Amino acid sequence: MKLINLNADMGEGYGQYGIGNDAAMLEVIGSANVACGYHAGDPLVMTATARLAKEKGVSIGAHPAFPDLQGFGRRKMVLPLDELEAMMVYQIGALMAVAASQGSRVSHVKPHGALNNMAAEDMEMSRAIARAVRSVDPGLILLATAGSCLCKAGIELGLPTAGEIFADRTYDEQGNLTSRSLPHAVIHDPEQSAEQILSFVQAGKIITPSGKGIETPIHSICVHGDTAEAVAIAHRVKERLEQAGYRLAPLPEVMGLA
Repeated sequence: MKLINLNADMGEGYGQYGIGNDAAMLEVIGSANVACGYHAGDPLVMTATARLAKEKGVSIGAHPAFPDLQGFGRRKMVLPLDELEAMMVYQIGALMAVAASQGSRVSHVKPHGALNNMAAEDMEMSRAIARAVRSVDPGLILLATAGSCLCKAGIELGLPTAGEIFADRTYDEQGNLTSRSLPHAVIHDPEQSAEQILSFVQAGKIITPSGKGIETPIHSICVHGDTAEAVAIAHRVKERLEQAGYRLAPLPEVMGLA
């Protein structure tokens, strides 16, 4: 049976503000990307998320972002590369300490939002992110958009690198995520999400709107946790994958590192 990972971004509440249904999502996914305080999350939210993920047998990863609470990390920022590296190290280290306090560990790193999207098209930025991850722990999995500069930088720097596709986002002709400024960027229909994922994983390619295939290794599928349809999308994607002969597993197991 073929292994594949289903992941979701979570722990994205802050103080008295809550977002997403993390408890329900953790019943479906194999890996959780936990906000580290820069775009969302705080020490209590991070602790509660790490604890619940451990209870559910879900592997956890750091989800570092630009320092942009008001914009939810989705606004572009231009930082010197040494500052970017330090910012990554700081956030990964924070979640590592929180995870250790709950008897768990961080097994992967996935940049969030604008940080991830910018790195996908910027090799020097991607190398800085990969260097930061490697400096903390060269055994950490870098979870990167499939076919992106970040994916290439992770491989180049010797990190275990997992290619990720998105269930609830559309793609452009270059294989990048459609800008959220466009009306069709986010998929809200669970069946449409599942159809997109099945077409990608069965072809081993990202299929662009024109039908062009961009070959890329695919290890993991992301469902964003902050939409109203997130849990329904995750359930339907899981059902369709299992019907097609896939077994969903935590990311370290998919990468042969469990």
